[in-house]
Amino acid sequence: MPANRCPNPSCEYFNRALPNNAKVCPWCSTPVGNVVAPTPQPSSQPPPIQQQPSQPPPVQHQRPPTDQPNYQPPQQAPVDYSTVYQPRVSYQPTPPAYTPPPQRAPALKLIHTTGREFQLVGEGGYIGRRSQSPGIAPPEIDLTGIPSEGIVSRRHARVDWDWSQNAYMIVDMSTNGIYLNNNPLNPGMQYRLLNGDSLRFGQDNLVNFTVYVV
Repeated sequence: MPANRCPNPSCEYFNRALPNNAKVCPWCSTPVGNVVAPTPQPSSQPPPIQQQPSQPPPVQHQRPPTDQPNYQPPQQAPVDYSTVYQPRVSYQPTPPAYTPPPQRAPALKLIHTTGREFQLVGEGGYIGRRSQSPGIAPPEIDLTGIPSEGIVSRRHARVDWDWSQNAYMIVDMSTNGIYLNNNPLNPGMQYRLLNGDSLRFGQDNLVNFTVYVV
């Protein structure tokens, strides 16, 4: 006796042997019999063409016209500039430190008895006569050309401004000597020159000057 089989093709027990006393399939409850349901044959007709559902055209978002009177532009919250703006700090330039002008020594002039003036250039230099030998710089106070100039040595004296003494200082470097207010100077020692002093070179009273400090 042939075994009962499930005729339902979608059942797990399809065409499988079932107990002889089974009336229905225990899985899908389909009545069973001795006949096996035939397997459906593919049709020779081509499958019908499925119509694709038509899609609606894309929705175009249009901005509302701005010329309509009832259109209101979007309102933006006001910006609190007190938290953004930083007030500019006024810049006060630092004044430059005051630099006093450099001090200058007063001018020293020697007035010869002939009225000829001889002025010291700078704050120090030599008093004497220009050398005839080439390459030797002339003294700062050149007495060449005065009467009895032979009494004056090439380097007769040295004068320099002394800030501690606040005066010009003269040093005798000659062979014929120097007299300050008729007092002979010791060679190599410094003496102050004051305005109005009398200055003489040599012993014969031939070369005389008046000192001016201005």
